[in-house]
Amino acid sequence: MKQLPPFGAAVDRDTAPVTAFTFGEPEPVHNRRELIDMAECWHNGRWYEPPISVDGLARAFRVSPHHSSAMILKRNLLVGAFKPTPWLSRATFERLVQDYLVFGFGFLEQRFNLLGGVLRLDHALAKFTRVGVQPGRAFYVPGNVPETEFRPGSIVQIMQPDVNQEIYGVPEYLSALQSALLNEAATLFRRRYYLNGSHAGFILYATGTFAEGDTDKMREALRQSKGPGNFKNLFVHAPDGKEHGMKILPIAEVGAKDEFLGIKNATRDDVLAAHRVPPQLLGIVPAQGSAFGNPKDATSMFWLLEILPILKRLLEINDQVGVEAVAFEDDDVVALASS
Repeated sequence: MKQLPPFGAAVDRDTAPVTAFTFGEPEPVHNRRELIDMAECWHNGRWYEPPISVDGLARAFRVSPHHSSAMILKRNLLVGAFKPTPWLSRATFERLVQDYLVFGFGFLEQRFNLLGGVLRLDHALAKFTRVGVQPGRAFYVPGNVPETEFRPGSIVQIMQPDVNQEIYGVPEYLSALQSALLNEAATLFRRRYYLNGSHAGFILYATGTFAEGDTDKMREALRQSKGPGNFKNLFVHAPDGKEHGMKILPIAEVGAKDEFLGIKNATRDDVLAAHRVPPQLLGIVPAQGSAFGNPKDATSMFWLLEILPILKRLLEINDQVGVEAVAFEDDDVVALASS
């Protein structure tokens, strides 16, 4: 490797090349999340695999605060309206609803009594439950242990419809998943940016004459100003120095202009549009000089347009099991959902 002259030393400008270096190494930011790979359901002769990676959807559940909070809000409203029955507990219903919102489908396992009637409904993890190729069959496939087949005809499934297949549901927020991932990537980039300390960085461009050893001291001081404990001040004294013999060229402005807030706001709006959740219900502060309107009115419309249709879909469980396993507390809710 060619030895470079000391920093600040006099060099022959006719022969000495200009040297430069880069900071850090490139790092992938969740570039392996290939979630939107829509295809028909593949099967191994026994059960069908979901068209989208359920493991990827599970990891993406907390990819951004707005993405997870929107689903948690829907889950809480549904659980708040649910009335436990002898067949379905509130805890089981909550798990079912969360699977339904995250994966686009959910499963319940019927437990039968000695006479063949429904004793209760237990939750079957949607992440590991697979629909069998033969009608009425289903399997529990956790991946690290051998699969287990459910009792034929015991699995009840609810799902959000898909235009490509009718075996598994697909979550409605899928179109905004890339925006949610971009939101996370921007946050991770900014965290690495601050932890690295480069936001306090600059280029110290020196052309003047310095005493022997001064350049080494400046280099060491610059090295100690990066990383933990950054934002340190640097004092340089150059006796008999000439004007413009030393210049500080800030480079932190590059990071400040990466449109961080613009990316965060744009991706947030995409996610909220996909979930169709009013921003005031998620605690989002309106921009200066604007307002979101009355949160009570937003809640009423959100309940009518989003929560009520989900309640009606959940009533399909009663049709499948033959008993009124799903019921709701408020008589008005029951009347609306049943109408």
